[in-house]
Amino acid sequence: MPRRVVHFELPYDDADRASAFYRDVFDWGLETWPDAGGYVLASTGPNGDRGPTEPGFINGGLLERSPDHTAPNVVIDVDDIDAALEAVEAAGGTRLEERAPVGDMGWAAYFTDTEGNVVGLWQTKTS
Repeated sequence: MPRRVVHFELPYDDADRASAFYRDVFDWGLETWPDAGGYVLASTGPNGDRGPTEPGFINGGLLERSPDHTAPNVVIDVDDIDAALEAVEAAGGTRLEERAPVGDMGWAAYFTDTEGNVVGLWQTKTS
């Protein structure tokens, strides 16, 4: 089964400047997570407790630019991040960041594909 892109991330150098830009130009809702190293959630449409409430859009985030996060990336939903990272490596990709909890919602990890692109993985917590 194809795995869906469920989130995007855009790096910033100045969180306030980037937030103002996306809020003013695209009317996105932006919420800084102070406990997440300055991560800013970006709501691009109507949301409920579990994310978008209408088909056809995804939400994203703004994160501080770093050596591993220099360009926009997409985040792909998987059932098992650890298994996905093993498959990435078997296919020639490289782990960047191991599985890490994201609040009580799930886990995230990052890898580079065979072309050097940074891609995120997302596993939703089911219980």
